[in-house]
Amino acid sequence: MKKNIFILFITLAAETLITLLASRAFSIRFIEIMFFSGVLFTALTVWFSSSGGMVTKFMDSTASAMTGFLSKREEFSFRPNYAVLGSVIFLLIGLVFFILLLTNVIPPS
Repeated sequence: MKKNIFILFITLAAETLITLLASRAFSIRFIEIMFFSGVLFTALTVWFSSSGGMVTKFMDSTASAMTGFLSKREEFSFRPNYAVLGSVIFLLIGLVFFILLLTNVIPPS
């Protein structure tokens, strides 16, 4: 259990650091891009946590075409883990800040 919580916090810290570096590079406030980077991070972690998707089907088809052997098709399955949970938490925090920015509760620069 401690390892899973550690993975969650490492994911949150890494996403925060990457977003902070991006905000510095583009001269944008951190909370202005937090939601959008959260969407990107969540999509990437879901993409790499699942199996049997489009890429798998393409690779199986390519291998079948090259070798002539048919392989068993793998059905799409999503495997939620603590990295995905960390990305979703980052996304939700970013969504709250984004809504507060749009409603001018957090004033513009």
